[in-house]
Amino acid sequence: MHRPFTHSPFPTPHPRLLTPFPEPTPPLRLYHLAAMPAILRWLLRLGPTNPITVRLVQNASRRPRHFYIRAGYLAVLIVVLLWSLLINTSGDSLSYRQLAEAGAKSFTYIAYLQIILICILAPVFMAGAIAQESHPRTWEVLLTTPMNDTQIVLGNLLGRLFFILALLVCSLPLMALTQYFGGVPGAAIFKSYLIAAAAAVCVGSIAISLSVSRLAGKRAVFAFYVAVVSYLAITIAIDRYLVSINKVAPSGGITWMTAVNPFLALHSLLNPSSYGPSPAGTTSGLASWFLESPVSTFCAGTFGLSALLVGLSTFTVRAGGLQTLGTDGGIPWYRRLFGLGAAGAEHRPPRAVSHNPIAWREASARNATLGRSIARWSFVGTGLIFGLLLLFFFHTGSLAINEFQLALIATVWGEVAVITLVAINMAATAVSREREDGTLDLILTTPITPGAYLKGKLQGLIAYLLPMLAVPVGTLGLAGVYVLFGGLERAGGVMRDATVLTTKLSVPVVLPEAAILLPLVIVPFIAFCAMVGLQWSLKSKGTLGSVVSTVAVVGIASLVIGLCAFKAGESLPVVGPVLNAMSPATLAFSLVYPVEGLFDTVSDSGGSLSSGLTTARFSLAVGALIAGAVYVGIVYAIHMNMVRTFDFTVRKLAGTN
Repeated sequence: MHRPFTHSPFPTPHPRLLTPFPEPTPPLRLYHLAAMPAILRWLLRLGPTNPITVRLVQNASRRPRHFYIRAGYLAVLIVVLLWSLLINTSGDSLSYRQLAEAGAKSFTYIAYLQIILICILAPVFMAGAIAQESHPRTWEVLLTTPMNDTQIVLGNLLGRLFFILALLVCSLPLMALTQYFGGVPGAAIFKSYLIAAAAAVCVGSIAISLSVSRLAGKRAVFAFYVAVVSYLAITIAIDRYLVSINKVAPSGGITWMTAVNPFLALHSLLNPSSYGPSPAGTTSGLASWFLESPVSTFCAGTFGLSALLVGLSTFTVRAGGLQTLGTDGGIPWYRRLFGLGAAGAEHRPPRAVSHNPIAWREASARNATLGRSIARWSFVGTGLIFGLLLLFFFHTGSLAINEFQLALIATVWGEVAVITLVAINMAATAVSREREDGTLDLILTTPITPGAYLKGKLQGLIAYLLPMLAVPVGTLGLAGVYVLFGGLERAGGVMRDATVLTTKLSVPVVLPEAAILLPLVIVPFIAFCAMVGLQWSLKSKGTLGSVVSTVAVVGIASLVIGLCAFKAGESLPVVGPVLNAMSPATLAFSLVYPVEGLFDTVSDSGGSLSSGLTTARFSLAVGALIAGAVYVGIVYAIHMNMVRTFDFTVRKLAGTN
């Protein structure tokens, strides 16, 4: 007889397991936040505890690129400080005064270098904020969160600005070391840091405004670079012009531009004897702000502008950006004026294709939109008109010889810099953009070879840039032709007196051969920049990385070549002018200032100074031919290397976006 079944076949659970699970204990920091006043919690959510700020700081802190940037930043400052101290304290015995002078000079170098590095690195760190617009779903997700408009804008700003301000903080002990030598007041250190921080905050606010407006995507990074560089260059050029005509502050050396440029504000802070503000009480109204306290005005103005941009961004972040304003379903009148259809139309008039379809497409596609056409031809028209106005004012006597030369070289340098940045941006996005949108996959299915593809890219870019290159070449060329014809009977002539070793030499304001020599160098140089951009565009996964890498490579190469060419032309006889032509910037300078740019060749002629000037001009012409050939050779070498590795690189990056 079987026993009745009196127990469960499953083991009885422990009594403690039958009780409900306790609620998880929240972290201790949440208790602290809950105990805080409501206003303090609200302020913390705007900055330190903002989810966007925390995410950006945590994610970017793990990236090796940011670590290398921070390490390189400190390494550059340390090397420059050590080099400056060793140079300025050489000798067996030093007095306290010499130590103080060495400390002051070293601090000056570091302060200027820090502003330069901040202006270079700030756009790099803020580029991600501008490129965020290219992913509109990011905004859609953010707008569904409980965060308000202010938290979204400030979170993006503070999260990306954190790394720039961290660079300034980590270099503060390095600056403090200069006080051990004396000659460096503590107030000057903190004011220089305030100038750098104000510039960084302003750059960051502009980047966030571009991101929130959603008017452009990743390509707006290039416009951001151009705007920052152009603004700094233009304000410095205007300041130098006002100083040359003695339009400075009463009893001081600064101008109205000092309070709107970080480099000029720092210069007035570190050189009060030669470039100082007006004494207090000598001016009134707005002039007292700009001419009596330029550093305070710059800091207050930049912080105020940043606050204004952030405030405006909070109103447009949920409105879909500025692109939603003024839209219409029909064809706008300005597009009809230029013969363009509606945006996104599927039909357009047929166009004739050249022998290389890639070259035709690269040159024509750049003018496919109204904005690009207007921007390109506005630059050409404005530049040529400005060059003619310079000649007109010089011919009528409104501009003196030294003023005309300064305005001419500043104009040519600025135009060459803008064209170089345009070439870099176009070339650096030429291939990576097609990889991102899938166009490259379609092109690879055609009979076009890698050599024809890359050659067409370069030809199309140069063809697009040729009208823009005509602006600096035409400006300097018109001045050279004007000098060749004797200034058309200008009162005072077109010759100036230059002092060479206590002897005066009569030289033209511009060498007449400028119209021939400058294009021999500038066109191959722009081709070199475009080829470097194409190489990085082919190797990079995205347009943002290719643009930043190309800017860094071309910038460093141009800086090294320019400094070496300038020093060689000034201090080496005969060979110096040949090396001087390797850079378009130094070549243009020597064409306008031949005695200053080619001093040793002019002075060490062994005969008269006129024969020395002739030798320098001949050597400069030979150098222009050699420089053009060198750049062409480099372009050909890069092209052949890209053709050889084209298939491997494309397959390696296939499928990446």
